[in-house]
Amino acid sequence: MIVEEKKGQQLIWGLSIAVIGAVSFLLYNAQQITDANPNIYWIPKINAGLNSATALLLSIGLVLIRQRKWKAHRNVMLGAFVLSSIFLVNYVIFHAQAPQTYFGGEGWIRPVYFTLLISHILLAIFIVPLVLFTLFRAFQGRFEKHRKIARITWPVWMYVAVTGVIIYFMIAPYYPV
Repeated sequence: MIVEEKKGQQLIWGLSIAVIGAVSFLLYNAQQITDANPNIYWIPKINAGLNSATALLLSIGLVLIRQRKWKAHRNVMLGAFVLSSIFLVNYVIFHAQAPQTYFGGEGWIRPVYFTLLISHILLAIFIVPLVLFTLFRAFQGRFEKHRKIARITWPVWMYVAVTGVIIYFMIAPYYPV
């Protein structure tokens, strides 16, 4: 089924705004939603694994597209999308239940951490519509447009996945367990 480009764009922007708005609302109101649950600190480990696996699939997807293995590329990239979606659900579940964790590093590592964190958060917001537009154009068979946006989406998505893992390893020692 081919969806008209304008309707697809409206759907993607609507979905992107809804997802980003819901995540922001849940994170901002987390402590009002539920009491802290100390048995949830396994979730960030799973999320680091999901981000690592996403980065691996993104790398494989890049290799496959360069080898012109279209079907394998499609399947691997859909896998990356599924893993990123599972990550997002886990992320919200964790942050809706966990008290805020503060980075305790001192010295030169502190600005490094916050630079990574801020760039990661900002690009994670932008990756939602980028990935959706990239997938939409591929599924519509608009491969020239897909290729153009994928050249932007891929490095941003890879950066978000990799920095997510780095941030986990930087903040994990400060979890209260």
